[in-house]
Amino acid sequence: MAFGFYFSPKPAMTAQQYNEVIKRLQKAGAGHPAGRQYHACFGTAENLSVFDVWTSQAAFDKFGQTLIPIVQQLGFDPGQPQVMQVHNVILPPSKPASGGKKRSVKRSAAKKSAKSARARKR
Repeated sequence: MAFGFYFSPKPAMTAQQYNEVIKRLQKAGAGHPAGRQYHACFGTAENLSVFDVWTSQAAFDKFGQTLIPIVQQLGFDPGQPQVMQVHNVILPPSKPASGGKKRSVKRSAAKKSAKSARARKR
């Protein structure tokens, strides 16, 4: 069962603070943590909120061990998130990787000429 986590820090989190958190998370190897299915940051440059979808509370808690020290170093408190069970997620259909079509490969004129020359010699 997935969970949604909504953070609306008070006082407000700025874009500069958010960008620095992301930079430090990436440096700590937590830019794409296991268990996080979706991340969105939204609002104005002076008042941002975050919404994440996680596979479990345990996955989020593990990520929090990296996140919380970073935000504390930056001097702000993300606050207690609102946590909700996710009822449904609708994603756009995935596209085939190759587009479903085979590409034909044309031989170059030089290769065609070489093959013709070999055929004439026989």
